[in-house]
Amino acid sequence: MKTLTLKPIDRTNWELACQLNVKEDQHSFIASNLYSIAEAQFYHDRYVKGIYLNDKMVGFAMYGIDEDDGNYWIYRLMIDQAFQSKGLGIQAIQLVIGEIKQINSKGIPVIIIGYNPENRAAKRVYQKAGFIETEIAQWGEQLATYSLL
Repeated sequence: MKTLTLKPIDRTNWELACQLNVKEDQHSFIASNLYSIAEAQFYHDRYVKGIYLNDKMVGFAMYGIDEDDGNYWIYRLMIDQAFQSKGLGIQAIQLVIGEIKQINSKGIPVIIIGYNPENRAAKRVYQKAGFIETEIAQWGEQLATYSLL
């Protein structure tokens, strides 16, 4: 049986995370995992996780509380190109939502995610997971929210 889990990115697996890649036509939709790992070092409320299928890292996620609006944000979510179109994206987003629910001791009401409006695959996955599109952010991303209440 294949099991999807989240494991913290640390000194033992950060290089594996950096080797993951989306398809060529998706590169403009997401920052590199290396950039995300570096960015997380400067924010105390950011979590970087490897998405594992059994013992193999197949994706990457970064989430946390945004300092500007106080809401949870999923900043990055990617599945390696070799593992896309297998239903892992929806499972991964559900795992991230589950972890956020477990650590939400402040009673934050929503999770926000932003994505390129042209990224139809991301839109489908997030809608299936229960995210509702709200507005286009000033930086051009489509924003969507998930209610934690």
